[in-house]
Amino acid sequence: MSNHLKFYINGAWVDPVKPATLDVINPATEEAYTKISVGSAADVDRAVAAARAAFPSFSQTSREERLRLLRRILEIYKERVDDIARAVSDEMGAPMGLARNSQAAAGQAHLASTIKALESFVFEEQRNGTRIVREGIGVVGLITPWNWPLNQIACKVAPALAAGCTMVLKPSEIAPITGVIFSEIVHAAGVPAGVYNMVSGDGPSVGQVMAAHPGIDMMSFTGSTRAGIIVAKTAADTVKRVAQELGGKSPNIILPDADFEVAVRKGVESCFNNSGQSCNAPTRMLVPRDRQAEALAVAKKSAEAHKVGDPKAEGTMLGPVVSEAQFNKIQRLIEAGMKEGATLVTGGVGRPEGLNRGYYVRPTVFGDVRNDMTIAREEIFGPVLSVMPYDSEEQAIAIANDTVYGLSAQVASKDLEHARRVARQLRAGQVKINYPAWDTFAPFGGYKQSGNGREYADWGIHDFLEIKGIIGYGAA
Repeated sequence: MSNHLKFYINGAWVDPVKPATLDVINPATEEAYTKISVGSAADVDRAVAAARAAFPSFSQTSREERLRLLRRILEIYKERVDDIARAVSDEMGAPMGLARNSQAAAGQAHLASTIKALESFVFEEQRNGTRIVREGIGVVGLITPWNWPLNQIACKVAPALAAGCTMVLKPSEIAPITGVIFSEIVHAAGVPAGVYNMVSGDGPSVGQVMAAHPGIDMMSFTGSTRAGIIVAKTAADTVKRVAQELGGKSPNIILPDADFEVAVRKGVESCFNNSGQSCNAPTRMLVPRDRQAEALAVAKKSAEAHKVGDPKAEGTMLGPVVSEAQFNKIQRLIEAGMKEGATLVTGGVGRPEGLNRGYYVRPTVFGDVRNDMTIAREEIFGPVLSVMPYDSEEQAIAIANDTVYGLSAQVASKDLEHARRVARQLRAGQVKINYPAWDTFAPFGGYKQSGNGREYADWGIHDFLEIKGIIGYGAA
């Protein structure tokens, strides 16, 4: 029996207090493939009450007890990988290879890295006669996005459990079924009743209610900067902590001594991964002005090699973007790039040839982009790359930092020391040199309007802890 129309509260699958449903659209077909229930303040109240009742006991559990829980969750997660991959593909249009090998695998990786971090995490230490104690902050509200649903659910739920917190999760209403499956995994793992709760719904009906709720001690939010501002303002009245991972407009500086064939190709691939729907996608590629033509030729070839199509078809590299609203936004921004004088190298408005249904976007590359253009300022969240020429390294760094965002940045160079010097000057929470492998132990979070706080492994655990000093405790 499907749990799609139910919420998970106090260790059980329950019906909403007030029946209301929402269609879940498959972006490849533009048709609803299931429905979810939309929660209300009454459902949030029930979930918060369960979490508050569970906190005194769960917060006092040992490291070993929490490790056993997390290891059991990971074990069951591995058994449900195929279910997760199918759900990701259906709800957000990810090609099956990406859905399994990146989307589903991301959640598994975060569970594993949190377990590793918890094994040696320092919760207590002695300083002179004072005992420094790090303990769970309390009941936490977790709001996760649609673009990497399992990545964000796992990198919030796992460290919150590790810290001894209890929680209420609101997965994205656009991609909610992965949240249902994750809740089934948590239930099967035997997490105590009330420790983990899940209520589906939209931002105003559930998310803002959580942010305002006096029974929630902290909000952890991932999503747009616009929505993050609403969460923070709403949370301010109860003076709760707010951790946010928000938007980005990440620069990718290709230095003159880089291997352009490799650096530009990998830059395009990084930008277009997940159909460009990643907050840390390197969407602004900065190249020396006298080598822009060379870079654009490589970028064009790479972009046109990305096969767009049915997520279930063999060889598909890019599926549709997640929704009609997202599709329309991307089309508007591509039009803005053309109107404001950027050179359209490949792609453009409309669907790719042969695709008349589904929210498919043409892989698009612009050249001669200035940093005052709309496509250089706004987060597009689609397979659209802006190539920007620079005249000096100092100018490249200035352009890279001239943004309200600061989530991620990249540098490409054959000279590692050179790349390191540039990386230190970039105002971003994470800087990648020469397209390294994903590191789930590296801190992830942003400067400026890309948010605050850090996620992944021990960094994530830190965010869910309060620090207590017991003075006069005595010598160690």
